[in-house]
Amino acid sequence: MAGVVAMKLDKLVKEFGDCVAAQTRCIERGDAAAGNKYAKRYIKAFDKLCSQGAAGRDALAVLLDDARPDVRVMAASFLLRHSKEKAMRVLQEEAKKTGFIAFGAQQALDRWKDGSWALDPE
Repeated sequence: MAGVVAMKLDKLVKEFGDCVAAQTRCIERGDAAAGNKYAKRYIKAFDKLCSQGAAGRDALAVLLDDARPDVRVMAASFLLRHSKEKAMRVLQEEAKKTGFIAFGAQQALDRWKDGSWALDPE
């Protein structure tokens, strides 16, 4: 049974990462409608991961080391409460750069600092 749960979590993590990357491609080509569809899919994947408690969030945390900066930033943004130290490092590193991924990282840090962050409200 544990193996089945792990496979399910892996599929959800893959869905999250792939949909974030797809949304980024949509944003780059100016297709907000398609981008929003991918956003809904990765949010749904995150919700399903959260339904598994810490195990689901731990599974998602592998994306904090993903090769794709957009995926790292989005995972870090969603995992601030669960994996604060590592998520903060990811966001701070990406926020030093330029572009919309860096902007997103800085926004996540700002929302965390001002107390309005609410992506994973326990």
